[in-house]
Amino acid sequence: MMTTYVEKPAQVQESWHLVDADGKTLGRLAARVASVLRGKHRPTFTPNVDMGDHVVIVNAEKIRLTGAKMETKLYRRHTGYPGGLKTATAAHLFRKDPTQLLTKAIEGMLPKTPLGNGMARKLRVYTGPNHPHQAQRPAPITL
Repeated sequence: MMTTYVEKPAQVQESWHLVDADGKTLGRLAARVASVLRGKHRPTFTPNVDMGDHVVIVNAEKIRLTGAKMETKLYRRHTGYPGGLKTATAAHLFRKDPTQLLTKAIEGMLPKTPLGNGMARKLRVYTGPNHPHQAQRPAPITL
């Protein structure tokens, strides 16, 4: 008889990763980081357990978008009131807060459940090369 190994939440060993976004493409970086946050890089991946690692992204202001996406890509939200649709281009969002582009892209690739919310809390994005997580000794990974 064959059995399937299912990892328990108490058995998960979390680690920290450091990603440098300098010159990386937004979507490709977001897909790889979302996979690490979800825990799919582990051989013992279990879909109903938060197995992801903590990810620290630095140099968010040096991320790039291909083609004319900076001017044509739109981010929409609704206030909940009639006629309350708010629209912003990627360039406007990038000028306002460069970390928001990465955060929105990565969180959009995670599950829309309480489990996904816990995964999203393990993401830290910073502009510039400095971050306050030296004590956790994040291991640099190349994506």
